[in-house]
This record gives sequence, structure tokens and C-alpha cells, in this order.
Amino acid sequence: MQLVMAARSKALTIGHKKFLPIVFVLTCLALPTNAGQSAEKAGSTAESDAADRCAQLTTTKGQWPDPTTRIEQSAWHADGSQVQIPMGPPITLPAHCELTGGMQERVGVDGQHYAIHFHLRLPMRWNGKFFFEGGGGTEGELGAAIGQIAPGVAPAIAQGYAVVSQDSGHDNKTNSVPDRGGPVAFGFDPQARANYGGASLKSVAEAAKAIIDVYYGRPPERSYFVGCSKGGQEGMVFSQRFPNEFDGIIAGDPGFSLPRAAVAEAWDTQAFARLGAPAGAKSFDPGLLPTAFSDAQFQIARDAVLAACDADDGVKDGITAAFGSCTWRRVAPELKRSVCSGTRTGPCLTGAQIDALRRVYAGPKNSKGESLYSDWPLDAGIGSAGWRIWKIGPAAGGFPGINVAMGGPALAAVFTTPPTALEASPKAALDYDLQFDFDRDAPKIYAIQPPFERSAWTDISARSPHLEKFRARGGKMIVFQGASDPVFSLNDTLAWYRDVEKLNSGSAAGFVRVFPVPGMAHCSGGPATDEFDAFGALVNWVEKGVAPDRIEAKAGPSTPWPGRTRPLCPYPESAQYKGSGSIEDAANFVCQRPVH
Repeated sequence: MQLVMAARSKALTIGHKKFLPIVFVLTCLALPTNAGQSAEKAGSTAESDAADRCAQLTTTKGQWPDPTTRIEQSAWHADGSQVQIPMGPPITLPAHCELTGGMQERVGVDGQHYAIHFHLRLPMRWNGKFFFEGGGGTEGELGAAIGQIAPGVAPAIAQGYAVVSQDSGHDNKTNSVPDRGGPVAFGFDPQARANYGGASLKSVAEAAKAIIDVYYGRPPERSYFVGCSKGGQEGMVFSQRFPNEFDGIIAGDPGFSLPRAAVAEAWDTQAFARLGAPAGAKSFDPGLLPTAFSDAQFQIARDAVLAACDADDGVKDGITAAFGSCTWRRVAPELKRSVCSGTRTGPCLTGAQIDALRRVYAGPKNSKGESLYSDWPLDAGIGSAGWRIWKIGPAAGGFPGINVAMGGPALAAVFTTPPTALEASPKAALDYDLQFDFDRDAPKIYAIQPPFERSAWTDISARSPHLEKFRARGGKMIVFQGASDPVFSLNDTLAWYRDVEKLNSGSAAGFVRVFPVPGMAHCSGGPATDEFDAFGALVNWVEKGVAPDRIEAKAGPSTPWPGRTRPLCPYPESAQYKGSGSIEDAANFVCQRPVH
């Protein structure tokens, strides 16, 4: 058994071939009986050496890129250790060194103690590459630093990548102030706000690469960034402000217009509040906001979108792949057929509900009719659980949605100047959103006022189409986004891509591609084929020069069609049915420009 195991182990390290040459097998069979013991001893010695180097990192007096950098603790984990992640099963990890560190400790203008902290895992069997794991929401958490990629795909740490994550310069445990919105209180300090916007990113990337160099004795051969939502915004920051840090970037559902999107969240809340609030009320129980629509009423809205637009991609399959052709003018007549009347039985829509949807999909505007963010694509993911949890909260009620619970406090403290102090409660957040004036308050995302020398838009947005330096260094980027993303509009992302195309004379697809995901909500969920490996496609593009013309995607168990596959197509192409074959199989769909 020891001989067989030794041979298998050797096979895995010789060009990743499945079979051993016959001569090699015979040689192994002729080895002395203690050969397996020698291999085990060598492996044990290698692990002992790796563990020793891990322990020494805390005392290493390296010349770190940022001299304030300090490694706070390190620990060795044997093969098979596990880490628990939110809303998921434990992840089994390979043998690795785990460490945490910090830099730039200071006291802010608000009297809070701040520092940029990072979390790094260094696998014993390193593949020579570096993976930066993006954050989410309002940050303030270190992150797991395991590099989750997609359902069914091994995390980056298990693939041999050194993985780092970071808290973006504030800590939810120590910097949360109840009368300043709780975890968004960092917005009262200019540097903490800037670090959240992206200023912390380069420092963490440089520190991680330097530690990798010290630990392994060489720098990484390739470097990748992967993130969604706020992590997608961070990927955009790297491509625009720090273009030399990464060979490849995944920017999923990128929040590169965060301050404007936060204004849109308040706009949506006001539109839906007209349905859930008692008549004439200027304030009400936030737990009532989910009553603005029932699930059955959202299903009516989804059916209307499908009736108007489902066949545009060549087949009626519950997916609006050609969402670009789906307009309010086409959908509105279908919605009006479901208006409540004296003769209609069963679920129906009121005229006020249809008007609320029209206002939401048109996007926020001031009293002059000027757009303050973007409109939204009409897509079959409207009203899904992943959509409504942002807009108004779950059907069960009691929670006013993420737009209110997180969006309201963030708009008040982080995205407007001067910041507004709110009590850390859903009621205070809802009241702020309801009182938000789109003439008076929306311009505050661009305002400057001491001690804030830069606006929130300057610090936090990452919407520039200027990627010339990223392109020049050979960088590649994949952007994916749900067509029914309820917080960041896909239309805004596509408008950005068209700007990139214009600046690159129509050749942007040579280094950046956008893959819309019909039906998908924010980063995942919805009636969609939302399980796909964009990272694998990126690595092939960077390392093999194979540009992704399509990415295979699968519908998960909670969708209407578990196991269904579809190609995700680079914009402006979309998945079109070939005209024959099972509609459950991606092989029967082709990526091409839709014919309107």
C-alpha cells in the first residue's frame, strides 16, 4: 500500500498526468520496503519546516512596503482543519499558515481608534499565485481569506492560492457607535471613509505580496482579485487607481456608483412606502414596508414581464435573456390586465402598485426630471426573494429590507457630506429615507465640507472608463451582474462598458468583458442560472490567452428549473435558442447579438 500511495503521489506532481509510465511503476515496485516511510518522513519534515516559518513570521523584522505594518499573530493549521462561513457548511482547508496583521494605526477626527487590518492564509502546497478576496456591504469585517469562488468549485486556498482579505480600515466591533448609525459611524472620519472607498486596498495588496515573498522565498507569479458587490467596486478601484497590482480581476455586480445607488435606494423606499404606510403618515412602523406587495402580486408582475418579453430570445422558457428589448411600454399593458376590479377574482394589482414599479424602474430624479443614478432593466427576476429582500423586505414581514436597514444609515453617514447622525435602528433609517429630499440632499454626495476635503463620490466611486494603464500591463477583467440586481443597476454597468468601448475604439473586449446574468438578483439568487465559474474563465484568459466567449452556468436547487444550463454571454451578445433541442441544455443556445 505504501508503494502504491507513493506512486500516486508522484504521478500528481509530474505534469498532472493520470497514468504513470510502465518503467516508473516497475521501478517503484522494486524499491525497498522503507521507501514509503522515507516519503512520509520527507512530507513530515516539509510540514514541520512550513509550520516553523509560520511561527517566525510574527518576529520577522521585514522591510514591509508600509513601515507601520505589523503581523499580530500567526498559527499553523494541519490538513483537514475547518472554517465556518456565514450561511453555509464548514469549509475544509489544506495545511496552511494563517496570520492577521495591521497597519496605519491612528486616532480619527471623531476620536475613534482606527487601523487597516488584514487576514492572510498561506498554503503549504502553494501554486505560486496570489488571490485577493473582496469584501462586502459596509465592510468592517476581516473576511475568511479562503477565496470562495462558486458552488461546486474548490475555494482558492484549496487550489493552492495564497489568499488575503481585509476590513477596509475600520472594525465593526470597536468602531460601531449607536447614535451614529452603529457600524457606519466610520463615515464621520474622512480617512476612514477614504479607506472604505479604496485607499486601503493597495497597502493590503503590497503587504500580502511582501509576506508571501518572505514566507515562500519568492513573490507570486500571478495575482488575482475576486469580489462581488462592494468587492466588485474594489476590483474596479484596482483597475482604475492601482492598475499594476493584478493580472486578472473579477468585479461582480460592481458597486462602482455606490453613492448614487444609495440615493436610488431612498427613492425606491419612498415609492414603496406610499403603498405600505397608513394614509397621510410621515412615519410608520418599518415592519409594514414588506406589505407593499405580496409574493403573489410580484408573481403577477413577473408574469407580465414574461408575457411581453420572454420570447425575444427565441424561446419561452422563463428567462428574459434579451432583456435589453424589454421596455416599460411593452410591459405596462400586461400589468394593466391584472388591475383589481369588481369582476376580478384572486390576486391583482392596484394602479398605485403599478405606478410604484414604474417609478422604481425609471430610477431617481430631481424635480427638474434630471436622472440622479440610472434606470433599471425589466427582467424576469422582478419580485424574487433575492430582489424583494433589498427593496422592501421578505414576504413574512417585520424587516424593511436592506435598502432601509443598511442603505439608509450608509447614505446618511458614509455617502453624504456632512454626515448625518442617526440612531442605529430600522425606524430611524426609514424616517431618514422618507424625509430625503432629492433636490436638497442628493447633491450632498458631491459636497465638500471641512474636515472632508474630498466628496463621498470622489472617495468611493470607481466608475471611470479609463483603464488604459490596466490594459497596457496586460490585465484582464470579467464583470458579471444580475439583470435583476436590486441595488446596483445593470444598465449603469452597461453604460460604463460602452464608455470603455468608446475610449478603446471598439476593442474593449480584448481585455474586459461584461456577462449579464438574466434573472439573477444581487450576486446570486433569483430565477437564474446563477452557478458559474467566472474565475476559471479569467485564469484561462490570463494564463492561456483564451478569451471567454461564453461561460457555462447552471440553475441551482431553489430555481424553477434545477439543473438547467445556459451560456452566459459577453455583452452585447445574449443567449439565443438555436431552434431545436432541449431548452434545459446550454448546448442548444448560441451567444449572438439579439435582433430587436
